[in-house]
Amino acid sequence: MIKLDKNPLNVAKAIDHVRDGSVGGIDVFIGTVRDATKGKKVVALEFEAYEKMAISEFEKIVQQANKLWTIRKVAIFHALGRKEIGELAVVIAVSAPHRDAAFKACRYIIDTLKQTVPIWKKEIFEDGEVWVAAHP
Repeated sequence: MIKLDKNPLNVAKAIDHVRDGSVGGIDVFIGTVRDATKGKKVVALEFEAYEKMAISEFEKIVQQANKLWTIRKVAIFHALGRKEIGELAVVIAVSAPHRDAAFKACRYIIDTLKQTVPIWKKEIFEDGEVWVAAHP
């Protein structure tokens, strides 16, 4: 399940999606909006995406994770629109027969997402704003 959403992200829904009687582990990554970047106070973030291409890239990442590890199901939810401090920006849930594969695949997905998926964020500061890629 892959979703880009302007509504609040639902961690329980991601976990429910990946539950399966054949899994021994579910790993979840939750990314939140923090209140500072490089020592500068952040008021909010705003996310935009090239949605069709973003979904395609998410699908490629999941396919690659499936080749690298034995995993069962994946849920990726990424926020769009304005998000306030503390709100969820991304939720990734991965289930696998064994915890090691769940951990590794989840980390791979978030790290690769930040490198390849066309999602941009605007950092909104007290004294201005700047658009940046959603990855370093």
